Amino acid sequence: MASYNRVIVMGNMCRDIEVKYIANGTAVGNISLAVNRVWFDKKANEKKESVTYVEITLWGRDAEIVAEYCSKGSPLHVEGRLEMDTWEDKETGKPRQKLKVVGERIQLLGSKGGQSSQSSEPAGQSSGYGGDEDVPF
Repeated sequence: MASYNRVIVMGNMCRDIEVKYIANGTAVGNISLAVNRVWFDKKANEKKESVTYVEITLWGRDAEIVAEYCSKGSPLHVEGRLEMDTWEDKETGKPRQKLKVVGERIQLLGSKGGQSSQSSEPAGQSSGYGGDEDVPF
């Protein structure tokens, strides 16, 4: 059976990225995106909103670009794949796991001056994705 592992997420950064370098010199950074969903509940006759926080790991130049051009609150578009992160809890010794996104393409959606735009920064990569399935009103 064939499988397909692709994720597209667009939201605002919850915190600044902290870039670290592994032994071979490759940059790695973790971010969290807040993804908002707004809809109208016909039964309650009111607008509702929910927020989902998505953990994302960026590697190489993508991590460095986000560190240089983005900060907490910056809008960001990320394409990537789902990956299960597993580790052993230091206190209990029990195995732990968390589903996260490994970013493979990024698009910066805002400018460094704070003005929102659909173009990416000079070093960003364009994904070509322009749709939104859950369109807020």
